Amino acid sequence: MTIHKTDVAIIGAGPVGLFAIFECGMMSMKCHVIDALSEIGGQCIALYPEKPIYDIPACPKILAKDLIARLEEQAAPFHPTYHLGQNVVKLLPTDDERWDLETSLGTKINAKAVIIAAGVGAFGPNRPPLDGLEAFEGKSIFYYVKDPNRFKDRTVVIAGGGDSAVDWALSLAPLAKKIYMVHRRDKFRAAPESVNKLHALADTGAIELVVPYQLESVRGEHGQLKEVGVQTLDGEHRTLPADDLLLFFGLSMNLGPIAEWGLDLHKNHIEVSPINNATSASGIFAIGDVASYENKQKLILTGFAEAARAAYVIRSLVYPGEVFHFEYSTTQGVPK
Repeated sequence: MTIHKTDVAIIGAGPVGLFAIFECGMMSMKCHVIDALSEIGGQCIALYPEKPIYDIPACPKILAKDLIARLEEQAAPFHPTYHLGQNVVKLLPTDDERWDLETSLGTKINAKAVIIAAGVGAFGPNRPPLDGLEAFEGKSIFYYVKDPNRFKDRTVVIAGGGDSAVDWALSLAPLAKKIYMVHRRDKFRAAPESVNKLHALADTGAIELVVPYQLESVRGEHGQLKEVGVQTLDGEHRTLPADDLLLFFGLSMNLGPIAEWGLDLHKNHIEVSPINNATSASGIFAIGDVASYENKQKLILTGFAEAARAAYVIRSLVYPGEVFHFEYSTTQGVPK
């Protein structure tokens, strides 16, 4: 089996992991990137691709999916190798002070240094306990919205009461034929302004609030949903016609195999030095939301700075004894 040899292995292809490719590339280091999702972008793509982000420097407002597209473009000149749809299940030191990684698909990578940019760790949607749910998943039952136009002129049931559920109800209302909003309470946990907009659309009939109800059943055939059954706590039943069902019940998150790699952890996060984001294991660094130190701020821009710090230190590992003269990007440029 082929063993990929590289300077840096990056675990996580979210925004911070993507920027780490750029920072490593600017210091002449090649990267292989591993992510459990089938496409790059992390939570930005999986959870809120159409939502605007307001705290990226020089971008007063940018959609999450556009941020990922720009970060991918920024990393492209350094020709990263992506290994998607797979987890790192083994991480072992070698005799020559390198690291061997193996993924759930059997991919093997040998790297001088490892950057863990795994965000909140491995994550997946919380699934309601409904019989037959699996038969419709990915066909007419979804946990994420990648293409809003997929729901044009369709009857959509949205279940949940948080920001994701409310935001997508607002976004899909102009496209969908009909939207039913199912929540077990008559109060929503979303931003007040969004809740006000939701109620305004409900007054026009564009959205029907089905509260206080919870999901009871799903019915259809060959993967295509036909009806969603709901009920109140008092046992009152309703049947909603449905082409699609969007479920927003939050995520289950855990570090997965990362927790077994012998790194110092604090409340399910990896403890690092705030100076260089080094972990307790030589040659392994953690950046972004997974990294923990005193007064840490969980912001994308914080992760960007951490990526730059880690890359600077890693260069001395990849090129030991070589004097490094720092240059600004305006002077150094990037490969064409």
